[in-house]
Amino acid sequence: MTAFTDEQEAFRRVVRDFAAREIAPHAADWDRDHVFPTDTVRAMGELGLFGLAFPEEYGGGDADFTTLCIAIEEIGRADQSMGITLEAGVSLGAKPIFDYGTESQKQQYLPDLVAGRALGGFGLTEPGGGSDAGATQTRAELDRSSGAAEWVINGTKTFITNSGTDITSLVTITARTNDGVSSIIVPSGTPGFVVEPAYRKMGWHASDTHGLVFDDCRVPEENLLGEPGQGFHQFLATLDDGRIAIAALAVGLIQACLDECTAYANQRQSFGKPISSYQAIAFKCADMAVAAETARQVTYAAAARKDAGLPFKKQAAIAKLYATEAAVSATREATQIFGGYGFIDETPVSRFYRDAKILEIGEGTSEIQRLVISRELGLAADT
Repeated sequence: MTAFTDEQEAFRRVVRDFAAREIAPHAADWDRDHVFPTDTVRAMGELGLFGLAFPEEYGGGDADFTTLCIAIEEIGRADQSMGITLEAGVSLGAKPIFDYGTESQKQQYLPDLVAGRALGGFGLTEPGGGSDAGATQTRAELDRSSGAAEWVINGTKTFITNSGTDITSLVTITARTNDGVSSIIVPSGTPGFVVEPAYRKMGWHASDTHGLVFDDCRVPEENLLGEPGQGFHQFLATLDDGRIAIAALAVGLIQACLDECTAYANQRQSFGKPISSYQAIAFKCADMAVAAETARQVTYAAAARKDAGLPFKKQAAIAKLYATEAAVSATREATQIFGGYGFIDETPVSRFYRDAKILEIGEGTSEIQRLVISRELGLAADT
């Protein structure tokens, strides 16, 4: 049984109040208009949410990973787009620099990322790659012809979150070098770094997502992140953290469905009485409550293992797999409970339904999670 400390519960209330006041009233409008609310993201930064998992020396809150997951759950409960903005900004934007960067890189980039004044992207996925993340085709060649050594980058990345906002400061990408797959920091505005128009997506309408093109894009040699040839392994480790965080985002969505459905079922009348009095509806809500609590338990159990310094790859995959599939089911049932109103975008469950599906895809599909779990069980599950 996951038990939160008094401090964590107090923090949860602070984030929940912020989300109820600053995010929930606007989420439907942001979704309808495909607006990325920069001012709200900055307000999240001022609350300290982007800095929770980082030391005080970089402006962070020096909190544990569990506390970050609490923040993601509560923000995601109000709006999944803002939840993924926070998750990606921390797990995919700032964390690789903290984990693998030189002290100079940390001093240069982390203060703004940790404060939420800037966002970082994570450029792994490519048009022909998808789940085959090791099939990186983007190349980076070291050019010393002009005196100062520079990486010359050519390639394309797809589905990159937080990559084109007006506060995006960098994208860390994987590229093939002479040593294998390496990680390289590419600051926004670098010549040859082209951010393509935003995707028109089924959900996450207030989240920023773009394709990226690198056309003879040049960055200094010292923009290499970590050791040469270690980029793929760095990003795999980054994804383990991110999978727990995505599970927390899914928990928030399941809880949001439960909140909306219990309120609606008690208010909506059918045949002269509230639909909550019908067993068919009451049992759907009961199943949703079971899913929310079970997903919360597996998610925070994985987070606790990470905080304790224990191996957590399998637990992260289990949490991501269970919580995201449960979220998709919860949004489907929520739409069913709302009936025809659930099919209309003016009701929140329509947005929930559209937002849910990507949870089973991003940061490793459900199929990849099953593969990871099978391997951790010692099974040969490659085919």
